[in-house]
Amino acid sequence: MSNKVKKNALRAGTVTAGTALMLLMSSPAFALTRDDGDDPGPGLNVAQTLGLYVAAPIVIFLIIAGLVILTDKSRKTNSQG
Repeated sequence: MSNKVKKNALRAGTVTAGTALMLLMSSPAFALTRDDGDDPGPGLNVAQTLGLYVAAPIVIFLIIAGLVILTDKSRKTNSQG
């Protein structure tokens, strides 16, 4: 194995180990105990979840894209030509 391959393998292993360590440290297991004042609301059903995380971003994107298209000055042709 060449020196460059060993170096890349060591780098990949280090990044993988670091990522795994960060994921383990931020796992939901630390969130099992409630803090004082914690008052989680009711959960979302499937329709609410899809509306919030799928439909709403698509609608917002379409509104912004529509506004950009409507206000685009470069598409207007100059009649003085």
